[in-house]
Amino acid sequence: MSKIERIETTVLDIPTIRGHVLSMTTMTAQSIVLVRIRFSDGSVGLGEGTSIGGMSYGPESPESIKVAIDAYIAPLLEGRDGNDVNGAVALVEKAVRGNPIARCAVEIALWDGLGKRLGVPVSQLFGGAVRRAMPVAWTLASGHSETDIAEAEKMLATRRHNIFKLKIGKRRVREDLAHVAAIADAVGDRASIRVDVNQAWSLTEARQGLAGLAAIGVDLAEQPIRTGSLAALRALTERTGVAIMADEQLNGPADALAVAAERAADVFAVKIGQSGGLKRASEVVAIGEAAGIGLYGGTMLEAGVSTAAALQLFATVAHLDWGTELFGPLLMTDEILAEPIIYRDFSVHLPEGPGIGVELDEDKVAFHRRDRARTLQAVV
Repeated sequence: MSKIERIETTVLDIPTIRGHVLSMTTMTAQSIVLVRIRFSDGSVGLGEGTSIGGMSYGPESPESIKVAIDAYIAPLLEGRDGNDVNGAVALVEKAVRGNPIARCAVEIALWDGLGKRLGVPVSQLFGGAVRRAMPVAWTLASGHSETDIAEAEKMLATRRHNIFKLKIGKRRVREDLAHVAAIADAVGDRASIRVDVNQAWSLTEARQGLAGLAAIGVDLAEQPIRTGSLAALRALTERTGVAIMADEQLNGPADALAVAAERAADVFAVKIGQSGGLKRASEVVAIGEAAGIGLYGGTMLEAGVSTAAALQLFATVAHLDWGTELFGPLLMTDEILAEPIIYRDFSVHLPEGPGIGVELDEDKVAFHRRDRARTLQAVV
């Protein structure tokens, strides 16, 4: 038996390559909580928890993720059998309410450690990979049509992305529609155009906006209205030609079942962090598949560790009709993995090797850790 000896957390702050404009904030850096679980046999499992825009997107922040793990989850798990992942998940869910991203970060490290000890990828622990590469979207979120068009042309020319998701909702509906139309006209039939409203529209604005998006030829609209009213989301789903994707509405399998029962969405954006871990995300996938709802591998703009973990799960999904948007590492100015995840031919590729298939570049981790300044000062 390999026991959990110690769970360590480190906050990293990594600048983004440009301002990432969402309806509720503009990101210029991403903060991640890196988790290491050290086991009694000497193996180490890696995990990561990441929120979006501090607390502007949801109730968890990098700081709260770290505190939840350090003060509540780590004391609960240290000394337990490291191979009993399901037991750990059940124990943590009973003792720690909410905090799905914190729980996910630790669970990733448990799966990674188990895979490494068994010498198999995490995908094998979920039944085996059915694909080695997945379509991957890129988010156009500079806030400027000309900049976004130039960025899209570059992605098409280098064959990195031919699916583009536009962040809208910060401006008036009419202005957003003009912005989307300009980009759709520029790329034509060479790419799929999708939008993410991040809950910014009222029901009336959503009706107006979705009609305009359908006329433009947009394929999909993500979470156009606030969570809480499945009846309103269902009404939009029933009455528009644009596929409606539930995102913030989904925080695990119970939410997925409620959305499926109401037929309130055409597509699930499945996020391992938002779901509370790989195990619960796999259950969201199963509910979507059983209900005939399309599946999309979503992101919390994670760095390489959580992105690799998500790829391990989504590689096992039989029907991933809407692809993924697991581009998080590409949004950051620096890479914390020793071997970066591969993006080419409009796809993201499953990392090879045991566990989640990645290792850290320890120099980059040391450089970006938030407490680096204090550490250097102490050394001096």
